[in-house]
Amino acid sequence: MNLRTIPLLAWIGMAIVLGILVGPIVPEWLGNVSMTYNSIFSGLLSFVVPLIILGLVMPAIAELGRGAGKWLGITGALAYGSTILAGLLAFFVSTWIFTPALRGTQLAALGEGDGSGLTPYFSVASSPTGSATEIVLAPAIDVMSALILAIILGIGLTAIPNSVMLKAAQEFRTIIEGVIRAIIVPALPIFIFGIFLDLSRSGEAVTVLSTFLVVVITSFALTLVVLIVQYVVAGAIGGVNPLKALWRMKDAYATALGTSSSAATIPVTLASAKKNGVSESVAGFVVPLCATIHLSGSMVKITCFSVAILLLGGGNVSFGAYFPFILMLGVMMIAAPGVPGGAIAAAAGLLVQMLGFGELEIGLMFATYIALDSFGTATNVTGDGAIAIIMNKLTKGKLALKSDEEPTAVPA
Repeated sequence: MNLRTIPLLAWIGMAIVLGILVGPIVPEWLGNVSMTYNSIFSGLLSFVVPLIILGLVMPAIAELGRGAGKWLGITGALAYGSTILAGLLAFFVSTWIFTPALRGTQLAALGEGDGSGLTPYFSVASSPTGSATEIVLAPAIDVMSALILAIILGIGLTAIPNSVMLKAAQEFRTIIEGVIRAIIVPALPIFIFGIFLDLSRSGEAVTVLSTFLVVVITSFALTLVVLIVQYVVAGAIGGVNPLKALWRMKDAYATALGTSSSAATIPVTLASAKKNGVSESVAGFVVPLCATIHLSGSMVKITCFSVAILLLGGGNVSFGAYFPFILMLGVMMIAAPGVPGGAIAAAAGLLVQMLGFGELEIGLMFATYIALDSFGTATNVTGDGAIAIIMNKLTKGKLALKSDEEPTAVPA
């Protein structure tokens, strides 16, 4: 059997199970080797995250803004607003359900690694901590600076037609996507294995798994609620039956479950949107564009799991502290590459910088996000159909674009 044909989700599942099983019996020296690997991976990820932000966000903004007309702006506003509202719904429901459910189950050693007694032989850190066995791998630029720079350069490139710098940005994106596909994603299962080995050895693995079973069910239910709300609004504006319109998108939903890629599902999403009476010109504009910028399902997943992890670690889950994260996450996930874990890789920097996540928390986010990756993508593409219905009503089914206003589809 070709190991490359095994889905990433299967590797993640095997890593979790194996980590839990061998955690209590693994020799200390081997456990320390695993912790060393995790430290190296975590340090590398911290170094790469700002580059991921620059490589994905900058060309995405530049491409989406070329010849930006009124309808492009309206579609972008609808997509971003839908994504933010999905995050707000997920936040309020998560804090309402998870706070009493997780009260008294906080993991005292979450992210510290003290409970298992395992320590890396040497560590890789983004800043000096004074350890004698430490390698400092400082990022070339911090996360927030990278995001602001990406936005400024992206907007600036929209004013320069046929820019050489835009081509360079697109080539840089190709390099970053290659790093994610060839290095970060393949290395994830071993990283997650080490996390659950550490949790199992410290006796906290069962708590984590039981907790996240509740979170998985909640986040999946919320994706369905988000779709119903989107189509109720679209039905009211577009004058269509919301439930029938949602049912007509079932092929796009099912296809996205298999592909885990909004971009790969575009042909089916287009066909499904047309079944709802959306004109060919509107569907051809909205669907490829929203495949890049409309990420309500991904937002729900990241919000639910990050709130749960904050509660487990005793973090701050007040609205005032969390709302800026939702606003920034809606931008950060733009043009996430079409590989499993792409959106969470792009969001990792915000999780660290704005929510204070450490190595263990990031590992749990990767594992749980990938576990529900296809359902989030299915929610994203199905929601694109609702935006298409709204835009079809606003444009009266007629959307004429200049040649330089054609949206560029980027895998999401």
